[in-house]
Amino acid sequence: MQTIDVTTASSEGAATKRPGPGRDLSPLLAGAATAAGGTGALLALTGSDSVLRGPLTLFLLVAVPAAAIAATLRGLDPFSRVLVSAAGAVVLDMLVAQGMLTLHRWSVSGGLMTVTAFSSLVLLLVLVRRRCGRTVKRQGF
Repeated sequence: MQTIDVTTASSEGAATKRPGPGRDLSPLLAGAATAAGGTGALLALTGSDSVLRGPLTLFLLVAVPAAAIAATLRGLDPFSRVLVSAAGAVVLDMLVAQGMLTLHRWSVSGGLMTVTAFSSLVLLLVLVRRRCGRTVKRQGF
């Protein structure tokens, strides 16, 4: 008589599962966040009287710097990375607001553009640093 080794699908496929089309939601969530932030910026910069102007602009002011700071913190575990990037986003927003109030140049559009420009600069520097790091590794230095 022959014995057949029976393994369950959960124990066999747990280590070999590959993310399929419906399993990885990261690109979908990133696209939704980008659309929400872009809509918030558009509503704030045009001065719209929409009900969604406040929440979407607040989302933009927190999510954009948080994403930029999280991109620089690749070595941390996910929970610490989220916590530090959210705290850093709030600190950046407060520093921009304090600086604008000190200089008597407060405006919603100015603050929005300042936070977005700073976050874009941080993301650009991260991308440049990673690209240079990969080039050096390929050359064998």
